[in-house]
Amino acid sequence: MTEFSHKSIMLNQCIEGLNIKPDGIYVDGTCGGRGHSKEIAKRLTTGRLYGFDQDPDAVAVATERLRGLPATVIHENFRNAKAALHKLGVEKIDGVLLDLGVSSYQLDAAERGFSYNNDAYLDMRMSKEGPSAADLVNTLPLQDLTDVLRNYGEEKFAYQIAKKIVARRRDEAITTTKQLSDIVNSAYPAAERRKAKNPSRKTFQALRIEVNDELGALEDALDEFFEMLNPGGRMCIMTFHSLEDRMVKQYYKKLAVKCTCPPEYPICVCGGKAKAEIITRKPIEADRREQEENRRSRSAKLRILEKL
Repeated sequence: MTEFSHKSIMLNQCIEGLNIKPDGIYVDGTCGGRGHSKEIAKRLTTGRLYGFDQDPDAVAVATERLRGLPATVIHENFRNAKAALHKLGVEKIDGVLLDLGVSSYQLDAAERGFSYNNDAYLDMRMSKEGPSAADLVNTLPLQDLTDVLRNYGEEKFAYQIAKKIVARRRDEAITTTKQLSDIVNSAYPAAERRKAKNPSRKTFQALRIEVNDELGALEDALDEFFEMLNPGGRMCIMTFHSLEDRMVKQYYKKLAVKCTCPPEYPICVCGGKAKAEIITRKPIEADRREQEENRRSRSAKLRILEKL
């Protein structure tokens, strides 16, 4: 089995963005790599960090590596963090960090089935529970499969790929990452295959998002975490693809709007007040050096919000 390792992206920017108070209560919704978690916990005195992760491998590693620090690691999807914290008597928090990327360990561990660079069982379950990617590609109707690839992968050849998948599974079950990658390649026009990026990238992303309900989890968590924030508390969210980033950007914008009157009104009559301030008008991106040292940081975007 691959050793659990994960290189935290934009570590300093995330820590600075949280504006940590030594007596504050903080949440790391994706603590598996524990890099961010450890740096948060090291800055606390009477405060405490609560780290969440749905991956049992990540939880085991984080629990060990955060030992001796003011931190509690909880095996749970961050979409359920509010309920889990309430059970522990925690009603309010001073900051939350969500690193929404797939961990280096999950990508590098062939047996987890996240990567098209390895041949393994087509799994992709972060929690190791529920239907796998193999289950989906072998059972979803053609139109549903097309929708998943188009909506979550923004794949322009979604129908062609889905049609090839459905045709192949009539002859044999599609159970490995290599089988799926070969099918995607065969569905792509030759001119597109010659381009730099692997044709399988968007299909694997789409299936991973569907398997783990990633966008649904993010949508559930945004309101709950914001509700729990104390005034002055910060929400730091790092995204790795346009679908997530768009959700976060639009959510922040909604909270920062003062007036909700129809645009045709000459003056404000709603008396509305902004609920939050957007700290990052443009998302923070990894600097050139980090992008060169860690190619997975190249698509990362960090957005920060402060509750008023």
